[in-house]
Amino acid sequence: MQVPFLNLRAQHASLEAELHAAFQQVLETSAFAGGPFVADFEADFAAFCSTTHAIGVGNGTDALWFALLAGGVGPGDEVITVPNTFIATAEAISLTGARPVFVDVNPDTYLIDPSRIERALTSRTKAILPVHLCGQVADMDPIMAIARRHGLLVIEDACQAHGAEYKGRPAGSIGDAGCFSFYPGKNLGALGEAGGVVTNDPELARKIRVMRDHGQHAKYHHDVIGWNGRMDGLQGALLRVKLRSLASGNAARRGHAAHYQRLLGGVEGIVTPVIPRDTLPVFHLYIVRVAQRDHVLAELAAQGIGCGIHYPRPVHLQGAYSGLDLSPGSFPITERLAGEILSLPMYPELTPDQIAYVADVLKTTVARPSAVGRIKS
Repeated sequence: MQVPFLNLRAQHASLEAELHAAFQQVLETSAFAGGPFVADFEADFAAFCSTTHAIGVGNGTDALWFALLAGGVGPGDEVITVPNTFIATAEAISLTGARPVFVDVNPDTYLIDPSRIERALTSRTKAILPVHLCGQVADMDPIMAIARRHGLLVIEDACQAHGAEYKGRPAGSIGDAGCFSFYPGKNLGALGEAGGVVTNDPELARKIRVMRDHGQHAKYHHDVIGWNGRMDGLQGALLRVKLRSLASGNAARRGHAAHYQRLLGGVEGIVTPVIPRDTLPVFHLYIVRVAQRDHVLAELAAQGIGCGIHYPRPVHLQGAYSGLDLSPGSFPITERLAGEILSLPMYPELTPDQIAYVADVLKTTVARPSAVGRIKS
């Protein structure tokens, strides 16, 4: 049996007629850069996230960068975040001229550990950037309490958490702003590059809208140096179609995760995800931990199962951040996870037979004598 890691063709097949109709509308009106289709999507996505504003931008990195800039982050500042993330989180901080300051993650959730944040604060700290990784929301109440105590901005990296909830509140609606990527493989994915910022702060929203459009508040009136970070009209139209099925797709992912848990939970040599109380995950990724991860990955590939690794080298050990002078051992939890994490196939169109096949092959592989070593839960 073949089980791809991701199957966008299956996702789009059921929406083909609606996507074609949306494309035709954009083609007929020639509203290709920004415009009414983006505005309509922004209104729908703001409502989905329970915020008053949504601003469509070019990609998720733009979303993070513009939100930080609009919040006043700049040269000489420091922003607290995690090394267990895609490099775009740190890149956005660096693009403002600020310095990323990393703290390690919780060993159970793989998300930022709030108990470590205050020890990392300095007089230069301007913001906290928690990452909602794999479709799970970070523990936001203590993060917000720390931020309010010290007068810090909170920008949520919700690029993998479209529709996830924390104590009934949607990801992105809890901090000062929430940032989303609509990269094609995300729970809500464009047919190209796109991103968005949501916020309840009208001034923050205004500044982001100016920054995404070359710093202009009106055509040819440029108040600040901005960037060409607009969302395409075509992506706005297509995302609006796909947004209608996001909730049902997320529910399907939760069902698949529950199926994986029934088959893999408690199996020696496999650590399955921990879901904190009062959270509603959306399983952008379904992550397990195994010993001899690369060996297991190769064995599953040989049996027709596509898997991923998110992420094999933490940000603080990337060559791009060698200037921070952070050596191996600086963040031991993140570094240990980087050698053990394995992302199993996860998308709404997975079938029960496919999940059972993945689970059977994985259990057989970790039980073999060649899979030496044991994972520590």
